[in-house]
Amino acid sequence: MKEMLGLIAVGMTFIAFIPYIRSIHQGKTKPHVFSWVIWGLTTFIVFLGQMADGGGPGAWAIGVSGLITIYVAFLAWMKKADTHITTLDWLFFSLALASIPLWYWTSSPMWTVVLLTMIDAFGFAPTFRKSFYKPWDEQLGFYMLMTARNVVVIAALAHYSLTTVLFPALTGFLAFMFIVMVVCRRRTLL
Repeated sequence: MKEMLGLIAVGMTFIAFIPYIRSIHQGKTKPHVFSWVIWGLTTFIVFLGQMADGGGPGAWAIGVSGLITIYVAFLAWMKKADTHITTLDWLFFSLALASIPLWYWTSSPMWTVVLLTMIDAFGFAPTFRKSFYKPWDEQLGFYMLMTARNVVVIAALAHYSLTTVLFPALTGFLAFMFIVMVVCRRRTLL
C-alpha cells in the first residue's frame, strides 16, 4: 500500500510540473529563479535525509520533485523570468549549502531536515513577494496539486518522524497559504 501511495505521489509530481514547465516555456509563468534554486537544493537534500531515516516510498516524490525543481530553476534563469536576487536570497542560498556539512558534523539527518525545511520556507518569500504584486504570474493549479501531493507523501511514508514528516507538511501548508494569498490578491486587483 505504501509503495502504491509513493508511486501516486510521484505521478502527482509529474502531473503538477508538466503544465507548469510548459507555461514557463510559453512565457506565461515567470518563476522567481532564486526561490527555485533554493527549493531544488533543499528538496533534494531533504529527500536524502528522509531516505536515511527510513522514509521509504513517501520520500520518492520528494526526490523526483528536487530534480525537477532544479530544472525549473534552470528554465527560470534561461527564460529570464524573475531574476531579481536580493541579499536575503543569497543568505538563504548560503544556508542551504551550509546544511550539508551540518549533516556530516551532527551525523543526524533530523537537524539538516529541520534547517532545510526552514530555509525552504524562507525561500518561498521571494515568490510570495513577487506574486503579491504580480498575482497572475503563477499557476495556482501547480500549487494545488503540490498541496495534495504532500498529503499523499505523508500517507506513503514508511517511518513517521520529524525528519520524514516536517518537510512535506510545512511545504504543503505554505503552498496552500500561497494559493489563498494569490486568490485574494487577484480578487482585490480586479
